[in-house]
Amino acid sequence: MRKTEFLRPSLKRHTPRVNQCLILAAGNGSRLLASSGGSPKPLVQVHGRSLIEHVILDAHEAGIDRFVIVVGYRADAMRRWFADRPLDGVSVTLVENIEYHRNNGVSVLKARELLRESFLLLMADHIFEPRTARVLLEEPLRRGEVILAVDPKIDRVFDLDDATKVRRKGDHIVDIGKQITNYDAFDTGMFLCSPELFDILESAKKEGNCSLSDGMRILG
Repeated sequence: MRKTEFLRPSLKRHTPRVNQCLILAAGNGSRLLASSGGSPKPLVQVHGRSLIEHVILDAHEAGIDRFVIVVGYRADAMRRWFADRPLDGVSVTLVENIEYHRNNGVSVLKARELLRESFLLLMADHIFEPRTARVLLEEPLRRGEVILAVDPKIDRVFDLDDATKVRRKGDHIVDIGKQITNYDAFDTGMFLCSPELFDILESAKKEGNCSLSDGMRILG
């Protein structure tokens, strides 16, 4: 198991329990298309379950019971999958992003009207342990803040080119992106977000496009 660290605020205070989660599941998974038969990447099977089911069930075990899932590529297949597999104890709302060829910040913004309170943000293809999410959900979150879980074991990544790198100064991110050369951790794709993230991503848009990393650089 790889240890995950969290970029924490220094001020500790009680915050309301976060019980909602945004999952990004819109991409076409181009690197898996040859082996998936054109199926959406979130529906690829790992140990008898689809990736998206792993993510939902593990987040539910961590305390999440409301999910907003942004779909895009083969949205029809994603809708059929959810229609055929009701999940006990959770509510799921699907939002379609027809611009799924753009960066992931665009997918985040598609859910803006459905998430008015703080939320957990996950990727549909990032499997994690429920206790990791549970620890992140217990972190105090100030207004306008985002906390990103990062992995400092930079010698253990198997796909360096695709990994999003992070450079830290204490508990704060000072640079983030796939192309940066000076880094000391990796982005795990697990964020605890205040709803102000949507405003940050809107301000980061260039020609209608933005990524989560663009928003994180502004916050940093």
